[in-house]
Amino acid sequence: MNETKTSQSSRRHFLQGGATIAGTAIAANAIAPPPVHAAGSDILKIGLVGCGGRGTGAANNALHADPHIKLVAVGDAFRDQAENCLRNLKNSTTIADKVAVDADHVFVGLDAYQAVIDTVDVVLLCSPPGFRPKHLRAAVDAGCHIFTEKPMATDSPGVRSVIESVKLSKEKNLSVVAGFCWRYSSPKRAFFDRIHAGEIGDVRAAYGTYLGGPVKPMPPSDTRPSGMTDLEWMVHNWYNFAWLSGDGLVEQACHTVDWIAWTMQDTHPISCTALGGRQIPTEGGNIYDHVEVNYLWANGARSFLSQRQIAGCYGENNLYVLGTEGNASLTRNTQISDLNGKTTWKYKGPNPDMYQVEHNELFASIRSGNPINHGERMVNSTMMSIMGRMAGYSGDQITWEMALNSPQSIAPENITDWNSPITFRGVPHPGTV
Repeated sequence: MNETKTSQSSRRHFLQGGATIAGTAIAANAIAPPPVHAAGSDILKIGLVGCGGRGTGAANNALHADPHIKLVAVGDAFRDQAENCLRNLKNSTTIADKVAVDADHVFVGLDAYQAVIDTVDVVLLCSPPGFRPKHLRAAVDAGCHIFTEKPMATDSPGVRSVIESVKLSKEKNLSVVAGFCWRYSSPKRAFFDRIHAGEIGDVRAAYGTYLGGPVKPMPPSDTRPSGMTDLEWMVHNWYNFAWLSGDGLVEQACHTVDWIAWTMQDTHPISCTALGGRQIPTEGGNIYDHVEVNYLWANGARSFLSQRQIAGCYGENNLYVLGTEGNASLTRNTQISDLNGKTTWKYKGPNPDMYQVEHNELFASIRSGNPINHGERMVNSTMMSIMGRMAGYSGDQITWEMALNSPQSIAPENITDWNSPITFRGVPHPGTV
């Protein structure tokens, strides 16, 4: 097993060669060591990039997934996040002995990701999505196996960077597991297997919902600490800025988009239109609080998505699929019915924790030397989400080719440190962008 990794990337520089945070193509680094295939009791060293709640949860799952793993490095933009994460992990009696992070392996700052990646065999990428294309490329260049949270980018240049990273990861025989967690749910797997087997005939339409409240509400501007730079303020409140989160559609409702993509066997739509806006005034962010998207496939099938993040409203996170011979629904009951509404199948099997299953399968694939690589499907679902946001923000019909090839980067350019100037973009107005 490789004990160290080297990288041409400097730990002291946030960006290289003027590339944007969103991850435009980066020149490949020097040839990295071969990927780790750890058999038997070999210790796998893992690192966490992004120490918030989701990152802490991913690290917890990873440490429960294999008896011979050690968490040896963590990295976050902010020290308090990293320290809170380690404190929580060490308080878990079932994994505390696997948390082996020395003080000099708690990396802090915008370039912390590279220091973590250079230290480990497996990396968990859980920072805000605006950073993910760059982090993903660095991990692939270093030959790390990867768990990457969803979505994988927030704009089209970022997606294209991820496509390049996926291609390179396959050449290097790396495991790349995506945080589209429902793909590891036993009821959902059984449900989609039956749809794909033709149990409801040909799929003609699907309707998915992600109706909830605000995830991380933007705090009032007068709560901003004195001396905090614009970039720090944005990263602290990353969910509320489209370049960092992608918007609620891309960051949260991408799970429902992934259901739709799964329904359509991970083929992409040819176009979409959308309606969206901001009903509740924002304290300074620039994301919509609701979007409805209409996707069209080449065979004439359509899928619809309703996303909302407004407190006090009706909540729902379901999927309804209409076929030529029956219907299917993901609600509290995962079931299929005939055209008369009579239930013909309902899931009654086991339902293990899907978050744990995805890490169990990741580490099993590394041990076996048969890597899992979710590259194409994670790109497809991410691009479908971004495509829907583009249609909502612009008011235009967006084709798949327009979305995938768009040169528009929503990330700031030339960021080198916390004092880098940031241009704030207001809430988009359809018809004017």
